[in-house]
Amino acid sequence: MSAQKKKAFQIEAFKHRVVVDPKYAEKTWKILEHAIHEIYNHNASGLSFEELYRNAYNMVLHKFGEKLYSGLVTTMTSHLKQISNSIEAAQGGLFLDELNRKWAEHNKAMQMIRDILMYMDRTYIPNTRKTPVHELGLNLWRDVVIHSYAIQSRLQAILLENVRRERSGEVIDRGLMRSITKMLMDLGPSVYQDDFEKHFLEVSADFYRLESQEFIESCDCGEYLKKAERRLNEEIERVSHYLDARSEVKITNVVEKEMIENHMHRLVQMENSGLVNMIADEKYEDLGRMYCLFRRVPNGLVLVRDVMTSYIRDTGKQLVTDPERLKYPVDFVQHLLDLKDKYDKIITSAFSNDKTFQNALNSSFEYFMNLNSRSPEFISLFVDDKLRKGLRGVTEEDVELVLDKVMMLFRYLQEKDIFEKYYKQHLAKRLLSGKTVSEDAERSLIVKLKTECGYQFTSKLEGMFTDMKTSQDTMQGFHASQDADIADGPMLSVQVLTTGSWPTQPITTCNLPAEILGICEKFRNYYLGTHTGRRLSWQTNMGTADLKATFGKGQKHELNVSTYQMCVLMLFNNADRLSYKEIEQATGIPASDLKRCLQSLACVKGKNVLRKEPMSKDIADTDTFLFNDKFTSKFFKVKIGTVAAQRESEPENQETRQRVEEDRKPQIEAAIVRIMKARRVLDHNNVVAEVTKQLQSRFLPNPVVIKKRIESLIEREFLERDKGLLAQELDNVLKLDFQLLNGEVSRQLLLLLSAGNREEYCEVVRNSIAVGFLGYRRSLVTAISGIGA
Repeated sequence: MSAQKKKAFQIEAFKHRVVVDPKYAEKTWKILEHAIHEIYNHNASGLSFEELYRNAYNMVLHKFGEKLYSGLVTTMTSHLKQISNSIEAAQGGLFLDELNRKWAEHNKAMQMIRDILMYMDRTYIPNTRKTPVHELGLNLWRDVVIHSYAIQSRLQAILLENVRRERSGEVIDRGLMRSITKMLMDLGPSVYQDDFEKHFLEVSADFYRLESQEFIESCDCGEYLKKAERRLNEEIERVSHYLDARSEVKITNVVEKEMIENHMHRLVQMENSGLVNMIADEKYEDLGRMYCLFRRVPNGLVLVRDVMTSYIRDTGKQLVTDPERLKYPVDFVQHLLDLKDKYDKIITSAFSNDKTFQNALNSSFEYFMNLNSRSPEFISLFVDDKLRKGLRGVTEEDVELVLDKVMMLFRYLQEKDIFEKYYKQHLAKRLLSGKTVSEDAERSLIVKLKTECGYQFTSKLEGMFTDMKTSQDTMQGFHASQDADIADGPMLSVQVLTTGSWPTQPITTCNLPAEILGICEKFRNYYLGTHTGRRLSWQTNMGTADLKATFGKGQKHELNVSTYQMCVLMLFNNADRLSYKEIEQATGIPASDLKRCLQSLACVKGKNVLRKEPMSKDIADTDTFLFNDKFTSKFFKVKIGTVAAQRESEPENQETRQRVEEDRKPQIEAAIVRIMKARRVLDHNNVVAEVTKQLQSRFLPNPVVIKKRIESLIEREFLERDKGLLAQELDNVLKLDFQLLNGEVSRQLLLLLSAGNREEYCEVVRNSIAVGFLGYRRSLVTAISGIGA
């Protein structure tokens, strides 16, 4: 069965001519014009929109689109002029109501007209590039109504007056304001900006300029900032209620400029209420308000940060240089911690934990803490005080908090090696006297120091703990081997210290009592018999002793004293009265230590087991001491501490610093050698920079000291100067100095320079230096000595 062939269909135009009524366009337009009039007169209910649409469609179809469009423009313009006259006639507060009502009616009419002329909107208008019907209606409303001179100026004045009234505290119709400003925005961004926003911003600037001047003359800083903040929030709220959202940035910029930026220097430095007073009085709310407002203006936070930094540095400098505060190191450090807590709270609570403010605070503390060369010693004394007694009974969390605060101050120190020196001494005393409040706290701090500064910083500190543990095992072995021999004698407990791990102590002579010497000799024999190749030296200045004493009327007490105090008290077993000279000769204790011992034994109320004649607080060489039979105490065990200086005296401090300086020399040299091994060739300035960078975690090396260590390494042939670089330097220096030489020498040097005759060249320069031509050029002399003949 064959497939049927499909027929092709074609639509053709009518063969006969369509005759159009010559008056068709006029008649049709009259119908449409009448409909537009009825729409504007609110009589649209009797209209047939289907018929009207068909008429408009046919006019466009029959090429009468231009007549339809132009007729629309003419008719709408006529009606809008009537509307304009009606609005102009409105009196007082009715003006905006009338404008808003007529605008709503016009929008409604435009919607109906656009429905009728939809076909023209879709076909004719795009082809002829004319304005669409809705947009045409907006443009005609703008040009005929809004830009009517009487309406434009009046509308602008009323809108601005309403804003002014609202700023003054009056209540206005925000809904009406929102409708009017939305109308302006609907007419195009330029209409809103040119007819309202531009003038609004100008008037606002004038308003806030005058108001800010009144406020700043009558308010303190905190009150002024509250008013500025309130005004700023009001403007943001105003925008949200009836202005274009894009106006927010513009109006807030005006408020910020007039109320903050133009007065920020005066506000910050305002007497009795400015930034410094807010910080001093801890006014967190005012500080937070200042931060939030000043961050909105250029360089506002920079100004706040600079003033804060200057204040912190000044107050910190006064603290660390106050002679009265330096008398009490523990209180000195506690005050530093309190200051840090105070400023940290300000930055956290008021300044949103701003990193730039935190960095400024850290740099300020680093600045003024290092103005006092004794800060490392004082921090170590503070730690010593806390770990001896200050943290007793405190929870583990609070202990960690205190140690973290100490580490925070430690990070600010540029001379961390000096802290290490003091900390090692204080730790040694705590460990040897058994007075540490918690071994866990001690080890926790060492872990923190290791994390901060590395293993080398704490290796010796950890060695001290190892020695204490080893000493316990040693004493157990000694007592086990000597049970029968030492049962009736004094009990001995010895800590054996490794020389390299513990602070270096001067070997002080002290004549121990005969009863003690015997047991000490037994321990020496035991220890040296157990360990070969070792030496023991007694550090009597670091020991303690427990003595049983019987006073008048048979009253017995157990006295806890230092080894030196024990030696003094044992003398009174054989004598009731001894002079200072006799005690000094019998014990062999150094004078400074002996005076402190006697002062603690005879001059401290409640612990005066000796009497001194004559009675005074100080010990003199002519004093006489007697056993105090009348001594009483409500405690059986009486601890008699040595009257010791809480801080080093100035000579002791100088001696400590000299030892530290000596310890630094090999560290600087080691850093120089490490750098030169890696870099092979490096100029002097870069060597200094690299050494400083490597060592700044422990101390800040002096460039002069680095230079001396470089010279020392050159002398010992660890380093050598680059002859090529020196020759080039010499050439450069000489070229600058030819004008100082006489003509003959200049010519001679130039010839030698061009010939490359280095030896003779140097000889001529030496002779010139000798006769004074170049005597003032130190760099030239150095270069010559480096090259050699």
